[in-house]
Amino acid sequence: MPHDTTAILVKLSDSGQTIADVEQDVRGRRVLDADGDDLGKVDDLLIDREEHKVRFLRVEHGGILGIGATATFLPVEAVGDVSDDTVRVDLTREKIEQAPTYDPEVVEEAGYYEDVYWYYGYAPFFSPSGVAPPYPVPPPRR
Repeated sequence: MPHDTTAILVKLSDSGQTIADVEQDVRGRRVLDADGDDLGKVDDLLIDREEHKVRFLRVEHGGILGIGATATFLPVEAVGDVSDDTVRVDLTREKIEQAPTYDPEVVEEAGYYEDVYWYYGYAPFFSPSGVAPPYPVPPPRR
């Protein structure tokens, strides 16, 4: 059953919220694939506006000083390990390179997020079997 996530997911940087524990904010950290190869850096986090949970890492790669860079969205369920300067995901570069691409001019957000979850083999958070990962979450804005 499709679920409208368009109004639910928002970039953390646009939300006015922060991660409660600064040390758990992975933005700016390098992302490594399952083989330890560099995939880029965590540019932002997509959070669930209603439940205040991080749902996707927005990983930026390529380009020079952010110009011409490409963004890839990875479900937080793919995060295998986090260190002081890296985030390791349990996915290969090849798998990530073949993932559905996001173009806001062409792709409906709700359908895109669902496609990404299923492509990587995870149940979407908005499905009946979707389970929130044990990941840092921003506290509700008061």
